[in-house]
Amino acid sequence: MKKRVLGWLADAALVLYFVFALFPIAWMVILSLKPADQLFSTYFSFSPTLDGYRTVLGDSEGIPFVRFFVNSLVVSVGAVVLSLVVGLPAAYASARWRFRGSENLMFTLLSFRFAPELTVIIPLFVLYQKLGLFDTYVGMVWVLQLVTLPLIVWIMRSYFADLTPELEQAALLDGYTRKQAFFKVALPLVKPGIAAVSLLAFIFAWNNFVFPLILTSNEAQTVTVGALSFLGGDRPKYNLTAAAALVSVVPPLLLALTIQRYLVRGLSFGAVKS
Repeated sequence: MKKRVLGWLADAALVLYFVFALFPIAWMVILSLKPADQLFSTYFSFSPTLDGYRTVLGDSEGIPFVRFFVNSLVVSVGAVVLSLVVGLPAAYASARWRFRGSENLMFTLLSFRFAPELTVIIPLFVLYQKLGLFDTYVGMVWVLQLVTLPLIVWIMRSYFADLTPELEQAALLDGYTRKQAFFKVALPLVKPGIAAVSLLAFIFAWNNFVFPLILTSNEAQTVTVGALSFLGGDRPKYNLTAAAALVSVVPPLLLALTIQRYLVRGLSFGAVKS
């Protein structure tokens, strides 16, 4: 009986934590459905409307949120693709070849990921102004490498390290070049890992706030900054901000649902070594 009571208490605690964790999302949904005249006068009793979403997606407030949304897609996908092109060979090389200072080089790369963005934003702003990269897609894709590239290299390095080298050695004995062994043997075996790390890199790039806040103004501005535009003016439009925030989570969510089969395998790949 005592174990049953403890089990019920544990289940109740999990339910309470689940409600607590999801309450902010539920509150955002409620805010996004509230009309402007009931925004501050009621909590849960209101007349739901989709006008907030129509306003956000229709540019009736003079804020081109749809363009910001497209900008986020372009720079996030571009940053992930470029990081994969550069990071996968780098991760493979770091897993297969060790030399003096290789670990220091890898930790230096990792330090770019954990260094506070505010420590580099001022020199980057000056450089971008001088090079004409301010408020451009190229500039945003370039700077987001500080976010995505270390993540991809470090995670994929462990995937390649878990692969037995004998597979590639057998391919080399069959006449494959090292490049062919990488593309035809090693790379197909880590596809689940590539899917998982691509999703993580996309989410980090999509959610980045500091870089687009300082290094863009209008043309390449992303949703993380653009959603705050509805808070300006004499009366903040919290319902529009909530609607914009909920719209902005759709691409990462759809991507996660699309590749969930590979995501589960990728996150568990190499957890138990043979």
